[in-house]
Amino acid sequence: MKKSEDRTGYLFSKGYSNYVFVLLFLLYMFDYIDRMVVTSMFTSIERDWGITHTQSGLLVSAVYWAIVLLTFPVSILVDRWSRTKTIGVMAILWSLATALCALTGNFVQLFMARLLIGVGEAGYAPGGSAMISGLYPIDKRARMIGIWNAAIPLGSAIGVLLGGMIAIKLGWKHAFGIVAIPGLIVAILFLFVKDYKTVDLSFIDKSNNTVKMEKKDMVKEFISRPSLLFTYFGMAAVVFVTTSLLTWLPTYFEKVRGVPQDKAGQMASIVMMLAIVGAPLGGILTDRWRRTRDNARLVFPALSTLVAAVTLFIALALLQGSVQYIVLLLFGVLVLMFISGAAAVTQDVIHPGMRATSYAIAVVVQNLLGASMAPIVIGKIYDLTNIKTALESLPFVLIIGALLFWLGSRKYVNDLKKVAKIQLVAEG
Repeated sequence: MKKSEDRTGYLFSKGYSNYVFVLLFLLYMFDYIDRMVVTSMFTSIERDWGITHTQSGLLVSAVYWAIVLLTFPVSILVDRWSRTKTIGVMAILWSLATALCALTGNFVQLFMARLLIGVGEAGYAPGGSAMISGLYPIDKRARMIGIWNAAIPLGSAIGVLLGGMIAIKLGWKHAFGIVAIPGLIVAILFLFVKDYKTVDLSFIDKSNNTVKMEKKDMVKEFISRPSLLFTYFGMAAVVFVTTSLLTWLPTYFEKVRGVPQDKAGQMASIVMMLAIVGAPLGGILTDRWRRTRDNARLVFPALSTLVAAVTLFIALALLQGSVQYIVLLLFGVLVLMFISGAAAVTQDVIHPGMRATSYAIAVVVQNLLGASMAPIVIGKIYDLTNIKTALESLPFVLIIGALLFWLGSRKYVNDLKKVAKIQLVAEG
């Protein structure tokens, strides 16, 4: 007998859903471990191969370029074929590509291997978000997506930490091989988990007939959801700020506060690591508020992003010393509280058969307008003025993000009513 969503909203049992979620969390964590492990080994690679700082930076950019180019087509494969098989194959690919980095003999080979990591990781965020949306009832969706996104700062920190430690003890090439192994094991396990059946792309017309969606209907599905479009660009605004701080906050501590280079990096990483608290906390608060306010999934990101903007402005413009750092730590918690509600919206207001595609668009917009632009724009302002002035512009970007979320919140309930009501059916 085929199992569909039960009265509690779970597609499978709660225990099995949590098991699959743990695997998804581990894969996201290993995704970022494999992505970021190279950053703490730049000095060793530059010394051994004589490459420049710019070339070192390209080893990180390579992953993001591959993700931007491939995340959309891969997400379509996720939606139309199988989430579990696609995610498993992708994770195996990025794990093997990470291990391949250990066998490279020059910069070009390492750069190509890093590109291959990005090819593997291209569709994971869309695929993972679609699976979580199917596994859990809608009233728990933001909370679980928030916990899942906590894997990003956790994996980034572990990757940086392990890369430096292994490089010193065993050599930097060993680090790539060692971090690839656990991700490969989890990827193989994931190939055997159950999923919901691929959702037929159809809708009910005004005459109550089931109509198969054409390409124009798929495009209309997105452009007719203003809350979704506002969410995409609101997310990009916040990502612009977080990427700017990941890139330039160490320089700020070093140049403005006179902190030694190694300590400046540690201080900055701790600020951004607090997203591990903010992401799941934002999800819990959003889901609780949603019980009494239908559009809480966008009102909460608007408020938390606005408070984060004020907190960052106070820290950078008005404070100094230890008090400034304490307020920056608070900002580190606040700035990623938006992600749970916003990411849930990308799943809520779209046809269930296009959820991975929806999150893929969010990833592309975030990377094009946020992650890829931020280091360049803030670097240019730094060149024209100074690092303090450059970072003091960031609270205003957050205000734009808060405004976009608020505008989206005004359209959310109406957009939710437009979504095709389709009951998910489990495989097997």
